[in-house]
Amino acid sequence: MTSVQKTKTISVTVDRGPGEVYEFIANPEHLPQWAPGFCRSVRRAEEEWIAETPDGPMTIHFVPGNEFGVLDHYVSPAPGQLILNPMRVIPNGPGCEVLFTVFQQPGMSDEQFTTDIRLVENDLQTLKGVLERLL
Repeated sequence: MTSVQKTKTISVTVDRGPGEVYEFIANPEHLPQWAPGFCRSVRRAEEEWIAETPDGPMTIHFVPGNEFGVLDHYVSPAPGQLILNPMRVIPNGPGCEVLFTVFQQPGMSDEQFTTDIRLVENDLQTLKGVLERLL
């Protein structure tokens, strides 16, 4: 039986409509623009996306498009390993909140978990900047 993982949910307020933000994030081709801590480049390979990350290539799969702002995605750093990254866009007046939950993976030290949290915080700040300039 596995134990409950430690988590941290990070959010950023974006001064853009939730629909615009959702559509931008849902396109994997945009990952290198807003998630440079995770993804240096991304390419389509048949039915999946391959992200070039600091830890090597990883497949990435977003959940199907939906009207609820759910942008959960799975990354696979190695065959047979699948990591869920819960992500949401929530309306906030004319803007929105983008939420991302980081899980402390089995075997990950507290220091590595803290580093992952900082990387996601930085990526969400980059996302905010990109969206508020572009859209």
